[in-house]
Amino acid sequence: MQATLQRTITDAIFSIFGMADAERTFKHSFIEKNRGKPLFLVRCQNLENITVKDFLGKIPDYLARVSPDATAKTNFYVLGDEKELLIGIVVTGQGKEIPYPLPNIDGAFGRFHDEALRQGICDFDFGVGRTQANFVSDVDEIYEELLRSSLKNLKDNLVRWSWTYFNRANDYFANEEASAVIQPIVYYDPKKATFSVRGGEVFVGGHFYQGYADLMEDIPVDQDRRRIELLILEKLVMACHEAPGLLKFNISPQTLIDTFHSAEKVYRFNQLLHREKINPRNVRLELVEKPYEEKHVKLKDVCQYFWEYGISFAADDFGVKSQSHQIVLDLGEMIKEFKLDPISFKFKPEEDHTKFLDNLAFIDYCVRLADNREAIITAEAVDDFDTLRFLITHQVHYFQSNIFFAKMNISDYKANYANWQGLPEEVVQQIMTEPHLMEEQKQCGNIFETAKRHNLI
Repeated sequence: MQATLQRTITDAIFSIFGMADAERTFKHSFIEKNRGKPLFLVRCQNLENITVKDFLGKIPDYLARVSPDATAKTNFYVLGDEKELLIGIVVTGQGKEIPYPLPNIDGAFGRFHDEALRQGICDFDFGVGRTQANFVSDVDEIYEELLRSSLKNLKDNLVRWSWTYFNRANDYFANEEASAVIQPIVYYDPKKATFSVRGGEVFVGGHFYQGYADLMEDIPVDQDRRRIELLILEKLVMACHEAPGLLKFNISPQTLIDTFHSAEKVYRFNQLLHREKINPRNVRLELVEKPYEEKHVKLKDVCQYFWEYGISFAADDFGVKSQSHQIVLDLGEMIKEFKLDPISFKFKPEEDHTKFLDNLAFIDYCVRLADNREAIITAEAVDDFDTLRFLITHQVHYFQSNIFFAKMNISDYKANYANWQGLPEEVVQQIMTEPHLMEEQKQCGNIFETAKRHNLI
């Protein structure tokens, strides 16, 4: 396998740019033509005691030595000279498929550096920048991010020669593998008295991270969090290839303003949806409750770009004291969902009658608001049947809660979506009111499977 990889990489084309417009050509060939593939930019500085040609010739050998099980074809794009050499590396496979495992780029250069210095072959400083060649950002933005991250890693390596710079987070973004989970949304049909899956909210998931917060812990404070949030959004969309039903993705208002400030970027996002065979009308961007500033662009104007393609919005954590009221007022009919957290509502009048009436009035307000805008209300974290019945009585019919479904792999959701329809209300009541069934449901995390296991449907 090592010989095969070595031959494949050696046969790859080294595109070396040395014209007057070298940087523009380099960016176009390396980034624009390779959108959607993992990109690596290796910045080598102060190359001594070796020619650029001989230096480049040694790289495939080191890739083969540190990645004997890889089956990738690797293309190289080179810009610069011995003072500062930029090496763009793109890993490809057959057609659109990205092979796994990928060659260990940073490991290869680390070994090359250590052995070359120890054996007196040459000396150089290096840093590796890596990213998914995302679809929304333009070429210059991606290029600048690669330059910045490769320079940062080079400076880190001058202090410690090992790849420690938020390694898992970079792996998550550079890796082509779709990695996400979804929590289904259940709809109660008042005419049929049945519960059915209508879509779901998509989260960071897979073997790298259990959730968004875990990922952000790996990101140093000096990094561009908004760009990272954009990359998360793109990876989640890619994970939802051909997924049915309504798909919801979290994004902060500030990130929306800063990263989608032009119609062109929203157009590219729309193209990404079509590439993944997702109907834009089935996509809803859930605006999380975070403060934002409208310095140069208005949030409403940015949202209008999405709205023109059929993409709608949800107001997250919509409550009595919620700051998302302003977003609802600003965006008007573009808000098609209000998300309530019933944990913050105490529905027992005997405990606090005034608070009970206030919450009751707020729910009725939400219902009127939703009716006026042809929007839906989704209740989260419903954990008992009494609360469920209370909400249904007050015309709240959509639920996203562990009482129905826990988070699951996208593949399981897509495979079983058609089967999760028409669960009778009496079955739901039985599962939620019988202690042994409710305990089993908590462990299972899938109310349809619990019902089938006990022959209730």
